[in-house]
Amino acid sequence: MRATGFPLFLVLATAVSTAPALAQAKKEAKVPPAGNEVRYFTSIGGIMDDQADTILKEIRSSGKVTSAVLDVCFPAIGNADRKDRFVATLTVDGAKLTGTTQSGDGKQPVTVNLTRKASANGVSFEGKVTIGSSVSNVNSADNGDISEKEFREGQDADDQITPAPADFTSVSPEAVAVRLKPEGVLDFVNGLRGQNVEVSLSSLLPSCTELRKGEQVVHLNINPERAAEFVASMKSAPGVTAAGWTSGKLDMERTVRFAATDWRDGGRLDRERLATTLSSVIAKALSATALPTSWNDSNGELKLTFKRPHAALPGLGLVQTITFSAMVAPDKPGGSDKLLLWLGYPSISTIDESSGNKLKLADAADSSGEESMPVDEGDTLTVVARELKAQRWDSENNSWK
Repeated sequence: MRATGFPLFLVLATAVSTAPALAQAKKEAKVPPAGNEVRYFTSIGGIMDDQADTILKEIRSSGKVTSAVLDVCFPAIGNADRKDRFVATLTVDGAKLTGTTQSGDGKQPVTVNLTRKASANGVSFEGKVTIGSSVSNVNSADNGDISEKEFREGQDADDQITPAPADFTSVSPEAVAVRLKPEGVLDFVNGLRGQNVEVSLSSLLPSCTELRKGEQVVHLNINPERAAEFVASMKSAPGVTAAGWTSGKLDMERTVRFAATDWRDGGRLDRERLATTLSSVIAKALSATALPTSWNDSNGELKLTFKRPHAALPGLGLVQTITFSAMVAPDKPGGSDKLLLWLGYPSISTIDESSGNKLKLADAADSSGEESMPVDEGDTLTVVARELKAQRWDSENNSWK
């Protein structure tokens, strides 16, 4: 075999030694040169009948635009429930911004032809954006721009996941979330089949922010008694980059905290005794009759239902059915000697239970187009707190009192 000019080990060593330098060079190439300024426009209107989420990134030198990128997320053509997106690098020629590209999901051809005009009130954009056969006439005036820092902070504000919350005051005990790469979502969701957990349908469709980040957050509801174990198992699941708790049903203004000792049987919540107690106390507060309670094993929710005569319309035989949703959980992940009880706002329906022919009743929202009046629940939450010897949340001091 004929010898080469350099030993093989030397070639390999050179390649290894230069790889970090090349990687660093690529990284630095993405950073605007010193003296350049990056600004973002996030409210340019007119694209896809104003249904598009539009971001225009500009790089400026001494106030002059030297390069621009248009990032548009929009309802997919032919399937408006999904999002499609294109990112077009624009050619800057004076006030003209032009470019062509293709959308990522629908593979729609895209043409951008805009004119940029600056004034004392902001920057205006006029022209056309064509996506497939859809032509958008853009006439967006007085747009303000934001800095790179402000833009990043806005992007990072969505879908916060807390892997190990100290307690359940800013996140909800039944609400968990998992962050994944888009290519792993389908397998992950299919793996949930048969499990006793609820999946948020809306979270299965990636948002514009998620498309831009290249990560999707799937939201789930689970019985708080099983949430900690579930989150722990999800952290090591294939494709998962983060798992934890997030915001959910919990409203601290309608939550009380009480000692767990008297409400546990063999280390587990005595659900039957607690449901019976709550049902009795609330029935008395509402001057109503308690109906059977029911627990949802998937999300841990307790349904409390009551009936009472319609006091404002005596003699018609009208009966109100009042329903509360409640949730009980330890006040922190992994168990505690304190329990939280969240009691949701009640809903109400009215039916005619008189003998003979019945009245057909239209709900207030159906007849006037306005929301129906809130249910008069009196001092229900106060009575419940008193019965459980519970604490209420002090929103001014962010503490229990």
